Amino acid sequence: MKLEVLHVPDCPNLAPLLTRLGELTDVPVTTREVRTDADAAAADMAGSPTLLVNGTDPFASAAGCTLSCRLYRDDSGRVVTIPTAAQLQTALAAAVDVRAGDGRFGGGSAPREVGDANRG
Repeated sequence: MKLEVLHVPDCPNLAPLLTRLGELTDVPVTTREVRTDADAAAADMAGSPTLLVNGTDPFASAAGCTLSCRLYRDDSGRVVTIPTAAQLQTALAAAVDVRAGDGRFGGGSAPREVGDANRG
């Protein structure tokens, strides 16, 4: 499994996401700084930070590509800045299940994105 986190410079949510991922998996996580709208669009970055699992955003939505802060909703509907541990476990389990070829996805629910912090 390949884990990569796309982020803008000085993203305040990068460190908490990396910490949470480190608590859940021993898989190395690479980071890539994204500075321009064109680079965000090319990388399919839906806000910062964006986790890619095997090159795919497991929390993708119709929000589009942006350099803004990314926001999600947890299982209780609260706005959060990174997915919960349970949501990340689900995403990682789904990637393992798909890689194993059985097409199953893990239990739980993925976070629902609410857009970016700069939208009104």
